[in-house]
Amino acid sequence: MIHILYLAAGQSRRYGSNKLLADRSGKPLYRHGLDAIRKAVRERDDCTLTVVTCWPEILQQMEAEGIRAVDCPDSYLGVSYTIRAGIRSLGSLAAGDYLCFAVADQPNLKAETIGRLFDVSAANPLTACLACGGESGNPVLFSAVLAEELCTLEGDRGGKAVMHRHPENHMDISCGAEELEDIDEKSE
Repeated sequence: MIHILYLAAGQSRRYGSNKLLADRSGKPLYRHGLDAIRKAVRERDDCTLTVVTCWPEILQQMEAEGIRAVDCPDSYLGVSYTIRAGIRSLGSLAAGDYLCFAVADQPNLKAETIGRLFDVSAANPLTACLACGGESGNPVLFSAVLAEELCTLEGDRGGKAVMHRHPENHMDISCGAEELEDIDEKSE
């Protein structure tokens, strides 16, 4: 099973206001990546989706749509708290499970690319992520055997620190540069 943890709890410090709720082409920024993920998993029976957020507006919208959501009031302390809240919300994991972390400020993700990332789980890598021109990005896939190590992250340190500690069985999934773009400032 691939457990997708959609991280929608950022504090938008550089943006100046809650960027996740900011309008981007007619819908909130966070919806673009979420909609791409939902499209990618529509025909699959090997995925679960959990939105991890601290924003009441997002929690309410997920409840209205029947999408599993987890409140993470400590997210202001850093992404490690959001990661931990998501993992802990899943309960026990099976040996062959995967965790997929996707961030909510990447509006150009494509469902087809996300599907290719999920498909590599059949090759049993320890980690996998999207990459373009030698630059790795999100979403990132982790074997569930790394769940405890991911839970030891602290502060604003994300899962890539764990990924870089385990280069021996990693796969890069090619994508377009625009898919790796994340929105940090209003001018973007």
